[in-house]
Amino acid sequence: MRTTSPKFLIIRFSSIGDIVLTTPVVRCLKQQVPGAEVHFCTKASYRSLVENNPYIDQCHYLDGSLNDLIRQLRAERFDYIIDLHNNLRSSLIKLRLGVPSRTFDKLNFRKWLYVRLKINVMPPVHIVDRYMATVRPFNVLNDDQGLDYFIPYRDQVEPEWLPETHRHRFVAFAIGGQHATKKLPLPRLIELCRKIDFPIVLLGGKEDAETGEAIRQELGDYLIYNACGKYNLNQSASLLQMAKIVFSHDTGLMHIAAALKKKVYSIWGNTTPYLGMYPYKTSFVILENNNLGCRPCSRIGYEKCPLGHFRCMNELSFEFDIRELKRSARTGRP
Repeated sequence: MRTTSPKFLIIRFSSIGDIVLTTPVVRCLKQQVPGAEVHFCTKASYRSLVENNPYIDQCHYLDGSLNDLIRQLRAERFDYIIDLHNNLRSSLIKLRLGVPSRTFDKLNFRKWLYVRLKINVMPPVHIVDRYMATVRPFNVLNDDQGLDYFIPYRDQVEPEWLPETHRHRFVAFAIGGQHATKKLPLPRLIELCRKIDFPIVLLGGKEDAETGEAIRQELGDYLIYNACGKYNLNQSASLLQMAKIVFSHDTGLMHIAAALKKKVYSIWGNTTPYLGMYPYKTSFVILENNNLGCRPCSRIGYEKCPLGHFRCMNELSFEFDIRELKRSARTGRP
């Protein structure tokens, strides 16, 4: 290692939650290695996740040609690469740059055993701590400060932008998800919102707007404000920051809520927390159906239940302590 200003490249191309989960590595590397210069490489579509991070000195974006990106990275003359993605693209970058690297172990064989044969040999270690293992050779340790998420001033949502019913206290509910088998069906979303029985801001992308509208029509404007598709990612994070409590599927907004130190009610369908990506360093409650032999059926998800019954979500119990929820929602304390 250089005696001054060692230069690191961290690679994580996607997705929202995975990039947020790399932030302890970024912070600890920057703070604990004297003079460290930390660069981050991701897809251009995830620019908003990294461009406001004060621990990142420079960002590099994959936006089309991998060869163009590699030429840009070679010009930086990095000392070390921290590969937190471990896929073909990151492997090509490491090969072409030809500098020492540390690579995140995806534990693919263990995941295969768990998903396909239901043999759970996954280590009881959060994925953040597995990410942190890549920087241990540089004497970098986890500072246990959790995840980071930085919201620029321009994306801070003002209470006055919300309906009067939701300006002072509300529960945020991230109803989206990358795959259908990670999301509650519409009737169950309505059932859960009715049980919460407190002003709720629904969060998600434009693809979730129709579902959000159906929930609003069923339960009314006093209970539901459908924000799906109306705000960008940083603005959605700002709404999470304003919320007293967060409900979320296993998705990126769940990890952003954890970064903002919100209490999270985490809803799991075909995936399970044993895969190591439950809310990190924040108070949380897991809602899942443990009475099935078919979970997990995938490391990620499907567009429909492979067995056709979708019992992991259709039979998921909502027997959490509603009194505790209401107390937290009104006071902002877990």
